Amino acid sequence: MGRRLLVVLVAVAFTALGWTLGRAQALQPDFELVITAPGGPTNTTLEGMTKVECVRGCELVWVERGLNPNSGTSPTFSFGCGAEWCASGRIGGWVKP
Repeated sequence: MGRRLLVVLVAVAFTALGWTLGRAQALQPDFELVITAPGGPTNTTLEGMTKVECVRGCELVWVERGLNPNSGTSPTFSFGCGAEWCASGRIGGWVKP
């Protein structure tokens, strides 16, 4: 009885240790984005434009009509239109080392 209890306690302890170590190694995201997208017809002003900001680990560039070899990357990107409904824009992103 005492030996069986000891085996169960050791098994529970190893399970708890493995669970704790496994949770400590949880993957963190490679990058983080913040998107501010106010609506309405005033989204052609700088304050009203949709803003995509790379907070950590990436660079952005506008790629709606294909990748422009002369355009550089940036951590922040803004776009907007004056229409009542705007189509989505395409923004390319690269993970920074």
